[in-house]
Amino acid sequence: MVLINGKEEAAAGLLLKEYLKQNNYPADGIAVECNEQIVPKSRYDSYVIQEGDVLEVVSFVGGG
Repeated sequence: MVLINGKEEAAAGLLLKEYLKQNNYPADGIAVECNEQIVPKSRYDSYVIQEGDVLEVVSFVGGG
């Protein structure tokens, strides 16, 4: 299992880009941290989610 935003999910083996698309995350305006390291957007289409990974997907919110 993979822990994503505090929830266990069966996402091991998926490309990060595929996971984000399947879960309707926008292409822009998010950041992904995997095992306490930021994943560069340039790696979303090549990073394979591994069993035991801990991911946080956060959205940017503007305000003022």
